[in-house]
Amino acid sequence: MSYDFELSCILPASPEAIYDAWLDSEAHSAMTGSPARVGRKVGDAFTAWDGYIEGEILELVPEKRIVQSWRTSEFGLDDPDSRVIVDLEPTSAGTRLTLTHMGVPDGQTTYENGGWQGFYFAPMKAYFAREMKKAGRGSETLAEREP
Repeated sequence: MSYDFELSCILPASPEAIYDAWLDSEAHSAMTGSPARVGRKVGDAFTAWDGYIEGEILELVPEKRIVQSWRTSEFGLDDPDSRVIVDLEPTSAGTRLTLTHMGVPDGQTTYENGGWQGFYFAPMKAYFAREMKKAGRGSETLAEREP
């Protein structure tokens, strides 16, 4: 058996910046703080967290959605790949990232109960806040920068 869950967070960046960083090996590594290799097109393989996570890109809607097959080294040999859907929606404070994780093996609740938050959302918030500072945008919202 398996289960599904959904999490979301607001990131201080545009959907384009998040989409591009997720699909770029160097930026993905920088935004999570751990080595990643990521392709940029459907069918490309990816690894993250120094090989702990692996999968394939299944669907891409530029600046809006990324769908990946996803498994960790904790999955059993008989466990099918899970699926991660990353939806990006612009907000006045940046972007709402909604993550849907489907087909997680029963008993592996750490992904929902802190894993995504601690290993992706928190470091991504810090990364994009630093990127905004580098660009000289401080803490202003995206809406305040738009003409």
